Amino acid sequence: MRGGSLKVIAVSALLVILAGCATPPSPENREARQEWEQLNDPAEPTNRAVFAFNQGLDKAVIKPVAEGYRDYVPKVVRERIRNMLTNMSEPWSFVNEVLQGEIERSGVTLGRFLGNTTVGILGMFDVMDELLGEHHDEDFGQTLGVWGVGEGPYLMLPLFGPNNPRDLTGDVAGYFLDPASWALGLVAPQPALWAKTAVGGIDKREKYIDPLEEIERGSLDFYASLRSLWRQRRADLIRNGKPDPKAAVPGFTFDEDEPPARPATPIATTRFEPGPPSAAPAPAPVANVIVVPQGPGYDAERQRMDDLKAQMRAKIAGLKS
Repeated sequence: MRGGSLKVIAVSALLVILAGCATPPSPENREARQEWEQLNDPAEPTNRAVFAFNQGLDKAVIKPVAEGYRDYVPKVVRERIRNMLTNMSEPWSFVNEVLQGEIERSGVTLGRFLGNTTVGILGMFDVMDELLGEHHDEDFGQTLGVWGVGEGPYLMLPLFGPNNPRDLTGDVAGYFLDPASWALGLVAPQPALWAKTAVGGIDKREKYIDPLEEIERGSLDFYASLRSLWRQRRADLIRNGKPDPKAAVPGFTFDEDEPPARPATPIATTRFEPGPPSAAPAPAPVANVIVVPQGPGYDAERQRMDDLKAQMRAKIAGLKS
């Protein structure tokens, strides 16, 4: 079983890598080149073809089986099965947390495994969730990422879905080195191991029925949406939810070839003419204020207004008297 599954993984990856890569845009087209590098999907045409194959297989077989599992297996039973599968992954998470130098997190994981295996009856009941915290999903691909190994190009594997060379290496390592799998292989017959793998796959697909349907309904390009979400999720797992220190701060990153921004030009400016020496000093110039310019016409209008005011004052004085 181990050798056969490993061959499937290796051959799937090899087929994708050898299928050819998309031609990168010319370096002169900087925007297209940057977008191509950011997507990190040089084999996109082949990946999309594999994705279409996976979608067809999923709709024809895998999703209906997962929906039947949801419809006919009581929720309480599904929860017990999921708890046991999660508990079996705790030892491998513990190993990887130690390799990553996450000693405090590894202590939580070890405590969860010991408590849930004993008090929780082989992990059927997650009795340590409130005491120690939730399960940490760790694997050797994340460990390689913590050690600084690059992810490599994005891959869409037949049946296995999104991956990359770094995480594929981690999957192979986990397949051989997972302590729970080794222990189960010593005490359980081969059919039991096959059943565990099948139930684990069905449980995982049932878990993502609703999220995947929601993403597909809201996506113009389902393939691109899954690619982006999967890569973000893997990066977040490697950082254990911490902010990305390499993330650029908006407003403080500039392209080296981009010319500096020009100072803003005011919409309108006021021009003040110097008055006679006895006049009060002119106010400081104010931007974005439009003032009627002074001149002969302005003086005549002002004189007319002064005459009207004088006439009104005289009429008011006559009424009072």
